[in-house]
Amino acid sequence: MQTPENRLIGILKQNKIDFVATLPCEKIKVLLDQVSMNFFHIPLTREEEGVGIAAGIALTGKKLAMFVQSSGIGNMINALLSLTGFYELPLAIFVCRRGVYKEKIAAQVPMGKRLPDILKGAGISFSTINTAGDISLIEKELPDVYNKNKIHAFLLSPAVFESACDAVLPSPPTCPARCRSGEDFETESTPEFTRYEILKILAAHLDSKIVVCNLGIPSKELYDIKHQPSNFYMLGSMGMATPIGLGISLSTDKQVVVIDGDGSILMNPGSLATAAHFSPPNLTIIAVDNSSYGSTGSQPTLTGSCVDLAFLAKGLGIGNVVRVASKQQLNDVLTRPEKGLKFIHALALPGNAKVPNIPVHHFEIKKRFMEFIVA
Repeated sequence: MQTPENRLIGILKQNKIDFVATLPCEKIKVLLDQVSMNFFHIPLTREEEGVGIAAGIALTGKKLAMFVQSSGIGNMINALLSLTGFYELPLAIFVCRRGVYKEKIAAQVPMGKRLPDILKGAGISFSTINTAGDISLIEKELPDVYNKNKIHAFLLSPAVFESACDAVLPSPPTCPARCRSGEDFETESTPEFTRYEILKILAAHLDSKIVVCNLGIPSKELYDIKHQPSNFYMLGSMGMATPIGLGISLSTDKQVVVIDGDGSILMNPGSLATAAHFSPPNLTIIAVDNSSYGSTGSQPTLTGSCVDLAFLAKGLGIGNVVRVASKQQLNDVLTRPEKGLKFIHALALPGNAKVPNIPVHHFEIKKRFMEFIVA
């Protein structure tokens, strides 16, 4: 007789899931261990990051399923609605529903009990898996997630996987420390250009590349300078540019450029660690750092007082980190004939260009972008 874990893995394989992204949960640890051995596994630093990675993968036409605890839904709601739902991208979320069955941690109870109401309020469909027999609901609902571009949550009661809960898993192999260069960055580098002017310099290097651009005014500026079908303009979901680009880079051999910002990276810095873990050779992250939240009134970010994004990226494991401030420096680093994950810390002056809104519907942005990827 099949275990619940094996049955669920079989359903995922039947539906040709390409990737799984997970955060740990003791109640389904055996399931998570087996999932990681059967699929391309993406360990996450935060649930919201997984939404961005899943969106990037979906834009390439491939499939990702996510495994989180019920508490993680609280960290995902905005990204699910303003990114996954907004662009009508598919995502199956398998949620270990804590707080409702033999729960020993009192803090898990409030979210676990209210989770169905929260999902209803957000307009996210869900199925409740309370017994091993209910796994047939997954078999029934999962194909529609990907065929109809839906978000669907499968609420997994720990009771279903209770028989495996006491299993002792083998210790993971020790991860050797990566050898990092002792490069020091020129802290006295002085920005010379605004973000708009930096984007004009970048434009000459973006032909035939997949470009994921940070939300708000950066996307408007890029559209004004260099509109092309391979540009994915973010219209919401701050902090998701790098995760989306990472997801795409794991799903295609084409070159992927992320144009991110200091405020966005500070909101979701763990995505740099995940990028470092996989180090896709076709991914370049350009952090345009003007020490301000440009799209919301140019309030200062902490990169103006205490945070150095180049050191942050290096400390989180990215080996190839370069700081640039001049046109020559930026052109030099973009024309180097080298492969591997790159993080370019581009210092910028604060300020926004006066550009119009993007006159393209978000579904048209998605359509043209996906057509470019599969071409």
